[in-house]
Amino acid sequence: MNPHSISIAVRACASIGSQNFGRQIHTAVIKHGFESDLPVTNSILDMYCRCGCLSEANKYFNDMTEKDLITWNTLIAGYERSDSIEPFFIFSQMESEGFTPNCFTFTSLIATCANVAALCCGQQVHGGIFRRGLDRNLELANALIDMYAKCGNIFDSCKIFSEMSCRNLVSWTSMMIGYGAHGYGKKVVELFDEMVKSGIRPDQVVFMAVLSACSHAGLVDQGLRYINCMINDYHIKPNQEIYGCVVDLLGRPGRVEEAYQLIRSMPFMADESVWGALLGACKAHNFSRLGKLAAKKALALRPNMVETYVMLSNIYAAEGKWGEAARMRKLMKRAGCRKVAGRSWIEVRNQVYSFVVGNKMGSHKEWVYEVLELPVQHMKEAGYVPEVDCLIHDQEDGT
Repeated sequence: MNPHSISIAVRACASIGSQNFGRQIHTAVIKHGFESDLPVTNSILDMYCRCGCLSEANKYFNDMTEKDLITWNTLIAGYERSDSIEPFFIFSQMESEGFTPNCFTFTSLIATCANVAALCCGQQVHGGIFRRGLDRNLELANALIDMYAKCGNIFDSCKIFSEMSCRNLVSWTSMMIGYGAHGYGKKVVELFDEMVKSGIRPDQVVFMAVLSACSHAGLVDQGLRYINCMINDYHIKPNQEIYGCVVDLLGRPGRVEEAYQLIRSMPFMADESVWGALLGACKAHNFSRLGKLAAKKALALRPNMVETYVMLSNIYAAEGKWGEAARMRKLMKRAGCRKVAGRSWIEVRNQVYSFVVGNKMGSHKEWVYEVLELPVQHMKEAGYVPEVDCLIHDQEDGT
């Protein structure tokens, strides 16, 4: 046993999320006196972070006698997806101890902002990148494109993309996903054609981005041309995710029977996500027979999918079959499933506030609802009519 072999073993545990084996190796490290070896301790810290054991990771970090920039970056990255504040506290502490952040540091901070759509914090991180002369770094530029798009600022995503002197496949894909999320389906199509002309070969992720954008923008025929292009021109075999995108592409405008025939023609068995896409289309367009079939197929593959129970219950409710709707709810509870309430968040003065339906927001409640009235009014003026037939059935007790 030596430090190199230990580091490899710890990384293997981290890659499969095996905290039990990781703890055993940690014990062996202590037993053989390797706790002073920095690469080994960094590997153990990374293992605890990747396994989601952040309290243990934090304790281990505080107990470490020696730290380098990799140590700090590892802990920041560990908190990236689970906490919107802690990565910035760690970053501040890191700088106060004399460590200079690098591209990996800023990539984690950008991702933290993107995860909770904290635009102001993201802009401050962007400013820090610019001040340190890292704004031309390709990976950071790609991360900023994604962050601004997720924060609702597609204009700045486009600005960064247009100013890039060098782009890779991730750059184009991030910009396409951003445009697609904001409903600019035609922009995605234009960007795809521009990317191909620049000599970059698309992969499955790019085609998923294009198909998803076409689906949300109602560009069905163009989406179907792209799936044929993927198969015939680039010889990429569609996987489950691609088929799910095509099912959604056909299902949204009501071409549900075509979507079902596509599933039947697939060269492998459809998974729950593909059947789920069909179920969503059936619910939206009142194809109750196919909807029930899709729900049963999805539940057979994954019995604890709460969304499937809810949609099937709503299909029965829309038909007036209240007994069947109630039975679905009972089956859902018996399977130990519970619908997670939809969560929204807002950033005010660099502080992110999160809330769900029915939350008590104290003294802020009144002005929050006053602000919400503005987009609601705009939606009504644009002709939006909410679908309320099954609204009560989509809510769980206490949410």
